[in-house]
Amino acid sequence: MTKAELVERMAQEANITKKAAGHALGAIIAAIHDSLKMKDGSIRISDLGTFKVVKKKPRTGVNPQTREKIKIPAGKVPRFSPSRALREAVKKAK
Repeated sequence: MTKAELVERMAQEANITKKAAGHALGAIIAAIHDSLKMKDGSIRISDLGTFKVVKKKPRTGVNPQTREKIKIPAGKVPRFSPSRALREAVKKAK
């Protein structure tokens, strides 16, 4: 599903215009971004899951083209853990 398809579905489900649904989706995405930018930021949506930031330690990697070892610096990456409700919904969809 694309963002445009999601906006259309939101508009139909909530009985609002596509423009209003687009603004609502944009606000949700901005709130998630802002929350994750905060120190130890995370956001939990009960029926969806948890977005959080994970700190990664520096490590050694290998350039696949040259097989040369390279140092990968420490950093932060976003992670998503699905809720039990989401996992069950996906499991039933088979």
